[in-house]
Amino acid sequence: MRLSARVDYALRAMAELAAAAADQDGATPSPMTAEQVAKAQEIPPKFLESILLQLRRSGLVHAQRGPDGGYWLARPAREIGLGQVIRAIDGPLANVRGQRPEDLGYTGAAAALQEVWIALRASEREILDLVSIHDVATGKLPDRVRDLTADPAAWA
Repeated sequence: MRLSARVDYALRAMAELAAAAADQDGATPSPMTAEQVAKAQEIPPKFLESILLQLRRSGLVHAQRGPDGGYWLARPAREIGLGQVIRAIDGPLANVRGQRPEDLGYTGAAAALQEVWIALRASEREILDLVSIHDVATGKLPDRVRDLTADPAAWA
């Protein structure tokens, strides 16, 4: 699976916004400016602005203009899965030549590839929808993820 720089930056920005919200102890989070997020995560600011706009349009973050403006999560970080962020930025999790796996038409000896691509997408969904932005921001990943990363072969 390849993740674009846009997705990587979006996930990092969302984690930063989640951490800022957690620091507010349940109070309404103070907005973070794009500049603050960019600096904290070492993301090019102009690139981040366009990513935050996509996240806002997808309903994952709210924005406010003005001197007290900035960005904050649209809902609790526990309710935002990594898969949602990836889909908001790059579209469907798995596609082949820009098509959904179920829309492909393989024949003959390659017919089973369609099932492989569908299984791959299901596997990606299992992890990416299991892990929330809150999990990333706190470093408390689900046991399923910890189990997978405990296998030395996963790192090779």
